[in-house]
Amino acid sequence: MNPVRIVRRALAAAALLSAASAFAQTALCYNCPPEWADWGSELRVIKEKSGVTVPPDNKNSGQSLSQLIAERASPVADMVYYGVTFGIEAKAAGVVAPYKPAGWNEIPDGLKDPEGYWFTVHSGTLGFMVNVDALHGKPVPRSWADLLKPEYKGLVGYLDPASAFVGYVGAVAVNMARGGTLDNFGPAIEYFKALRKNEPIVPKQTSYARVLSGEIAILLDYDFNAYRAKYKDKANVEFVIPAEGTVMVPYVMSLVAKGPNPANAKKALDVVLSDAGQQVWANAFLRPVRTSAVSKEAASHFLPASAYARAKTVDYAKMAKVQKAFSERYLREVQ
Repeated sequence: MNPVRIVRRALAAAALLSAASAFAQTALCYNCPPEWADWGSELRVIKEKSGVTVPPDNKNSGQSLSQLIAERASPVADMVYYGVTFGIEAKAAGVVAPYKPAGWNEIPDGLKDPEGYWFTVHSGTLGFMVNVDALHGKPVPRSWADLLKPEYKGLVGYLDPASAFVGYVGAVAVNMARGGTLDNFGPAIEYFKALRKNEPIVPKQTSYARVLSGEIAILLDYDFNAYRAKYKDKANVEFVIPAEGTVMVPYVMSLVAKGPNPANAKKALDVVLSDAGQQVWANAFLRPVRTSAVSKEAASHFLPASAYARAKTVDYAKMAKVQKAFSERYLREVQ
């Protein structure tokens, strides 16, 4: 045989082996976009700690669940990241498998499926994002009741709870804080009716920039947006967990049922809940589920644990189920 051909074939075989080796160390994650929650850094940490390459993926939660269901007979993904209600739906649809990664025992009850079909990796807590300068000397509100005071007229904003998920989270939070349940949204409806006297600003889309500019002084929003404003954008912003209580919203991950690379996916999921993986979320101002893994510097960005004790979990499956009925009632009675 021609020596040149022998060399070429040897090189081709080596390339195939290299490609096969690379594939063997790959896990596909649906909805792991580098720009959101600093997934870019998380993917690099997974590679460094486990040797597993996870390509970025820009689906959202709903698209990810739809894709998993469509691919049920021949799964493509190995793991998935999404909002907690989608994790619950994925379990019901039979498209995810149980797995309890390293660090499982540190995840509080209520933030994980007991069998391991989904588990929280970080969360957002609903509270008040306050531009202190825009208050012009008025005190920072500390409770849901404070927002009803005349002195905050024209200063309070919340996203439309009939169209924006964070707005709905705010409605659930105030409802629970004022004695309501997921079967009874009366307290939230009465609260929003009372708040109308203070002429609140009610946009339909994210209003982060409007808070920074001072157009909205007090916005019902997640803690991570407030921390980002304070520590990254250097704004005079304070985050408040209201005295009467609030709710947290978990972001969760799952192992895909019958995915092509389950061993690699499990390695990656172990890293996500490791100290290094959890620290990525903390550095991005998201509250990691394993707070013990957070460095002192990153922890200094968050309110103390005593404040977060006022942030409760809810029945997230039911929260999703009753959302439409609440939205219809809000539009009928408040807007």
